[in-house]
Amino acid sequence: MLPHDICSKLQNAFRARHARVSLPHNTQTLGILSILLRSGFVSSLTRGTIAGPSPDEFTTAKPSEQRIWAMLKYRDDQPVLQTMELISRPSRRVFMELSDIRLICSGRRSGQVKPLGMGEVAMVRTKDKEHEWLEAREALLLKIPGEAVCRAR
Repeated sequence: MLPHDICSKLQNAFRARHARVSLPHNTQTLGILSILLRSGFVSSLTRGTIAGPSPDEFTTAKPSEQRIWAMLKYRDDQPVLQTMELISRPSRRVFMELSDIRLICSGRRSGQVKPLGMGEVAMVRTKDKEHEWLEAREALLLKIPGEAVCRAR
C-alpha cells in the first residue's frame, strides 16, 4: 500500500466517524501507524485479519488477509487527526539531510517543505535498518537523515 493510500484511508475513516480502520500488514503501514500511535493520533494498534482484529487468527492467516487494525481517537466528538498529506510524491521524492529536518522542526521552510506546526508530525523513512521509520524530531535526535514521506496534524 502506498503512502497516499494510507493517508486517504485514515482521513476518510476519521471523517466517517469510524471507531477503527484496517490497513494491509506491511512494514510501511506499520511504521506510519506506529508514529501516529506514539504521537497520540490513534489509540491502539492490533494485528488481525480481514474479518476483524484478532492476534490469534493473524498468525494463521494468509499474508494477503493479514491486517493492522487502528483504533481511531476522537476528542469532544472531533477527530484528533485533522489532515494527513504527502511530502514525497512518486514523481518528486523529498530526501532531507539533518540540516533540512532541523529547519522544518524549528518552524522554518526547507526548500518546498513547509515547517511543522504545533502538534504536527512528519514521518521520515531512513536507510537505518534498526530505525526504518521515525518522526522528524526523533530522526533529528538520532541524527539520521532520510526521506520525508508524509505529515499529520
